[in-house]
Amino acid sequence: MEKSISIYSKALIISLLLFGGHTSYSQNFVSKYINGIINDTSDISKPQFIIYPTVAYAPETSWEFGLSSLLVFYAKQDTLNRLSEVNGFTFFTLENQYGLWFDHAIYSDEDKWFFLGRLRFQSFPLFYHGIGSNSPEDYIARVDANQIFIKERILRKIKKDLFVGLEMDYQRLSSVNFVPSEGHTIQELPRGNQGSSNLGFGVGLVHDNRHNVLNVRKGLFSELALLHYNQNWGSTYDFTSILSDTRIYRPSGKNNVFAAQLLGQFNSGDVPFNQLALMGGESIMRGYYYGRYRDRNQIAAQMEYRFLPIPFGFTDRIGAAVFAGAGKVFPDLNNFDLKNIVVSGGAGVRFLLFPKKDIYTRFDVAFTQEGPGFYLFIGEAF
Repeated sequence: MEKSISIYSKALIISLLLFGGHTSYSQNFVSKYINGIINDTSDISKPQFIIYPTVAYAPETSWEFGLSSLLVFYAKQDTLNRLSEVNGFTFFTLENQYGLWFDHAIYSDEDKWFFLGRLRFQSFPLFYHGIGSNSPEDYIARVDANQIFIKERILRKIKKDLFVGLEMDYQRLSSVNFVPSEGHTIQELPRGNQGSSNLGFGVGLVHDNRHNVLNVRKGLFSELALLHYNQNWGSTYDFTSILSDTRIYRPSGKNNVFAAQLLGQFNSGDVPFNQLALMGGESIMRGYYYGRYRDRNQIAAQMEYRFLPIPFGFTDRIGAAVFAGAGKVFPDLNNFDLKNIVVSGGAGVRFLLFPKKDIYTRFDVAFTQEGPGFYLFIGEAF
């Protein structure tokens, strides 16, 4: 496999292409729109919305064209409340692939309620390297499938910064086709190779004192969640998943931030291959393709030091970050050891997109023993 298959980079373009047209009205509208972004002319208490096209290329998709959006706001326009955000992304590729994504972290007035979730609907290839920490570097099959992911947490504040509530997770994989890569044969297809539909319900306990989830300068986020999937309420398989996610943020000096994360995911029962603990992606273990490593369990950690911003004489909107991570997937706790731990690390640049709300775009370059990965997103990785 070419190393570039695991590289998913997006070119963010804010230009006349966003609105099209050649009339003076369109030009004035675009000019005001871009000026509003660059100079952040809005009232800090007012909601802010940005929409922009994206272009990406990867061998498995050919050219991809998409449209991304971000809405940030304070409940009741009160800046004493926490900053809420809603992300949207839709795309199609020249290989007839498409998708629609929504992510959100919404706080009500005085943080009485906290809604944290995501939605994914897409027809997009997965790369299957096998199961376990010794899986081969080259993927052994491309999995063509239609996918639906819906995860929602509805949390109620029970005391300052402490939330408890219900969690729901629904994942459906359909029209599944395993296509062996050149030179590989699949000896045994994994559980769920013909598709599955799994609905899980559970409870979550969250401690969260972050004020700005897109760029945390000081705080602690910790989630402990248990989800159970059962055939009695329509799931294809019976299994249980426990998630532990703790993130700490500490200021360093006037502008810098030290951030660290420890993630654990532990599954038991008949877990389909697409709902195993998946390592990699744009958030943790950057540089590895999401799902490059998969097994019943995983433990991963990362640290990042952020310079937000760097005190250049000509601008105060450029920042940077350096980061490193390590993790492992494993079948059960009895077989956990320090062998075959994978590591990644890298650096990135930041641009202060919304100065009044302290929101940056990031471009990260991550390095692994299998090659680099490139990431362009709004908001920090964690």
